[in-house]
Amino acid sequence: SKKGNLEPQAWISEASKKLSHRGPDSSGEWLSEDHKVVFAHQRLAIIDLVRSSDQPMVSSDETMAIVFNGEIYNYKELRKELSSLGYKFRTNSDTEVILNCYKNWGASCVSYFNGMFAFAIYDSLEQKLFIARDRAGEKPFFYYNYKGQFYFASELKSLFLIPNLEKSLNYVALDKYLKMGYIPGDQCIIEGFNKLPPAHYAHFDLKNGKFEQFQYWNIPDFESNNVMVEQEILSELEE
Repeated sequence: SKKGNLEPQAWISEASKKLSHRGPDSSGEWLSEDHKVVFAHQRLAIIDLVRSSDQPMVSSDETMAIVFNGEIYNYKELRKELSSLGYKFRTNSDTEVILNCYKNWGASCVSYFNGMFAFAIYDSLEQKLFIARDRAGEKPFFYYNYKGQFYFASELKSLFLIPNLEKSLNYVALDKYLKMGYIPGDQCIIEGFNKLPPAHYAHFDLKNGKFEQFQYWNIPDFESNNVMVEQEILSELEE
């Protein structure tokens, strides 16, 4: 990977440290060659414990980089399919599988994943950031999109270190929290911040600052006319 001088974004290191409890095994930072994107990651090593699987991870051709939180349960099957298509792997991690899935299928790669995930991939050739969150929203993804700058993290508190950030309450979100005990949808308790909704992905174009969000999955319709006896229901529940 090409690592540059992180001094202009020194606050990134401090923000990353605030998430060290999420990944105490290793940490890393990456600055894109064009100095437009900085990634920081705190790793909890579960799959492929060697240091070569640390993050941020850069593709073999050094055109893409990824930070990933979660686990892809079917990564071995996807790796086998990608290998048959000619892709080479340097690690045994599910992180590299996500990276190559995106290189092969683009945004539709999310439909191939069985797992819990929140990740971001920077494509330096397209100068676009691709972000995605799993179907149930098991892994968190907070972001702040402001004046052509896009910030994201697994927890809000690390984003509070953004330089010159003025924090104020989102009173609509506060009302919902007081009523329901949580904040639904893509809103956050802090004005201007959002959550990437479950089963969504998005693109942020660095060339023009355009942000586009898409839903890639929804809960299947329930077949209300399908009458089942108790034993059939119990059998299906066991399965």
